[in-house]
Order: sequence, then structure tokens, then C-alpha cells
Amino acid sequence: MNLHGIVAVSGKPGLWKALAQNKTGFVLESLDAQKTKLVVNVSTAKLAALDEITIFGTDEDIKLTDVLNTMKASATEAPDAKADGKKLREYFYEIAPDHDEQRVYSSDIKKVLTWFHLLKERPEFNEEPAAPATEETAE
Repeated sequence: MNLHGIVAVSGKPGLWKALAQNKTGFVLESLDAQKTKLVVNVSTAKLAALDEITIFGTDEDIKLTDVLNTMKASATEAPDAKADGKKLREYFYEIAPDHDEQRVYSSDIKKVLTWFHLLKERPEFNEEPAAPATEETAE
């Protein structure tokens, strides 16, 4: 999964892909069907890169990328984000059993599910992560 350059913007629904950077911010394109463009100023808008987001856990925080990978590999199909709250919580316990129920709200689970449904058809989501470069030692 290659989520590099995909961000969430505070106050804006959905996910965005960073296209370019200028002096004051970024030019973003939505990942939905409309492909709307947006110029955000970094001094007024908060951007969160998906590969840096974590979810509250009981012992330690859980990376969003790990949760998305588990959802992708799961035999259970992800429910719609508009499903019943109990059903969403049960599914999330199956996917991320170590999440902190007190600090992870239903709205957070809905957001993760919405993002998953947006990303699962994208080519970046199905890409294999880049393998770290290994040094070959000559004998």
C-alpha cells in the first residue's frame, strides 16, 4: 500500500492527493469522482498525511496503514460507514482489537471506513510497498 501524498484536510470531507506545492501551501485533488482541485494554505488549514495517522490503542497507538492492511486482508467485508454503530464497533474490534474504546469514537470508525471504501479501488492502495534497499556484499 502506497499512501504517500494522500492527505485529509480539516474541515473538508474525503481524501485528497497532493499534486504540487507552492510558497504558501499545496495544490490538492480530491480522490472522489469529481476530481475537484483545492489550494490550501498551510497557515490556515491542517493537513494530515494518511501514512502518519495513528489510532488510540490500549497499550500503544495503532498505525492507520496497519488497520487498512488488515481491512484489506480480512475475509469479512467492511460494512458501509452508515451502518448501525454496534455493527461498526464489532467490525472494528475484529480489525483492531487493541483500540481504546474510550478514546476511539464511532465517528472515527465511520471516517476510517469511509476512507477505506474510497481507497480500496485506487491503484496506490493495491501497490506493494517499496522494498528497502539492501546492500550486497562482495566476497
